[in-house]
Amino acid sequence: MSVLENEKRVNLASLSIDELEKMAQVRRPKPVPSNLERSNYELPEEYRDVSRGKRYYIRTYGCQMNEHDTEMMSGLLEGMGYQQAGEIESADVILFNTCAVRENAEDKVFGEIGRLRPLKVQNPELILGLCGCMAQEKGVQKFVLDKFPWVDVVFGTHNIHRLPELVMTAKNSQDTILEVWDKAAATVEDIPKVRKQETRAWVNIQYGCNKFCTYCIVPYTRGAERSRMPEDIVQEVSQLAAQGYKEITLLGQNVNDYGVDLGTVTFAKLLRLVNDVKGIERIRFTTSNPWNFTDELIDAIAECEHVVEHIHLPVQSGNNEVLKKMNRTHTREYYLSLVDKIRHKIPGVSLTTDIIVGFPGETDEQFEDTLSLVAQVKYDNAFTFIYSPRENTPAAKFEDGVSQETKKQRLQRLNELQYAVSLERNQTMQGQVVDVLVEGPSKTNQEVLAGRTRTNKLVLFEGPLELSGGLAQVAVTEPQTWLLKGELVSRHKEALV
Repeated sequence: MSVLENEKRVNLASLSIDELEKMAQVRRPKPVPSNLERSNYELPEEYRDVSRGKRYYIRTYGCQMNEHDTEMMSGLLEGMGYQQAGEIESADVILFNTCAVRENAEDKVFGEIGRLRPLKVQNPELILGLCGCMAQEKGVQKFVLDKFPWVDVVFGTHNIHRLPELVMTAKNSQDTILEVWDKAAATVEDIPKVRKQETRAWVNIQYGCNKFCTYCIVPYTRGAERSRMPEDIVQEVSQLAAQGYKEITLLGQNVNDYGVDLGTVTFAKLLRLVNDVKGIERIRFTTSNPWNFTDELIDAIAECEHVVEHIHLPVQSGNNEVLKKMNRTHTREYYLSLVDKIRHKIPGVSLTTDIIVGFPGETDEQFEDTLSLVAQVKYDNAFTFIYSPRENTPAAKFEDGVSQETKKQRLQRLNELQYAVSLERNQTMQGQVVDVLVEGPSKTNQEVLAGRTRTNKLVLFEGPLELSGGLAQVAVTEPQTWLLKGELVSRHKEALV
């Protein structure tokens, strides 16, 4: 009998999660003092360079928060001596950093894990791990232990800093190591990171969410809102500026709630603090909830030189009854008033949004309200989705008489409207000269450079590769639905440094 066919590989479908946990090496956090709010990370000496010559591969699903978590996991693994693998088949450690927002994302992950089983047979020393938001779900934990026993380690969103110890423990165990914390023991600072890009960087300012929208699983997978101390954020941004980064994006599940738990600082005040850091050209943030988007915040965005004119402001629906069922806490009228206020204070602002169609019970009339709101606001772009029920969220229990075919038709109508609006918005930029932060060669055409405007428009243009990482002025010659094509006019002084 092979390692993959030992006694832990029996049919476990009838067992509870508690019974399954007894069969795995389940590890829970040690009690911590209630006043422990932050700690500074230092890689334990016994884990440094212990895996030199080995390779790792992380497949990331979901939002920017997950992408940034992957940067931290990469930093921890490289501190152990691992190097990034070019392809998944050559890795000694494979991690799936997962998203739980939509069902199809979970299906993709399980499909990938299933396809990797032969690699475990070929290389019994391979460490295969599941982490991120999916790992926080009890049902997923049970499913993995039951159906995918070749997974070596499962950990969640609150204990990423424990990765080195978990990997070493998994190496010495024949059982699945399951360590998922219900909440964070502390805010851990100074976790090493391998940044994905050299020009732009993500900076966490807040973790978790307290909004509990009825369709959303994030409060359950990311926990309650916790703000980092402002001095820690400013220090990280200052370090990034010293390393040559030109743009940062402040990350949080609901950034405009930043500081509510601290009681001494608001998001608006944080923006002003970060704006004063020398060397950072652009400051972005995501994601904002329309609720608690204060006048103080609007003024800070308008007045801070380096805070860009782009706001992602998810509306989700244009109908008040649907918004109430979603527990979104804003109304259509409030949202439209907020948009007017933002556009009055921040001329030329780019607005993007998230919209769900086919929420349980959504009528044709309610969907038409969403279409009319999109036509009125005229978003620069919208991320649109068919509602995906998530286990243990209130909306998953709502009655729904709308067919999947109807939902698909609604999504198509919404997208066609938004595509037309996006093209119309971009066409107004014909002939304009825009400031572009050049990221490097385009992913789809290495012969042209790609970069973004302050309003987050993707711009493609021909120019020397040495412009990468700097600012350039580009004349818009061909506006399209998703991007702007242009011609180089001049480079900024910063690009010559």
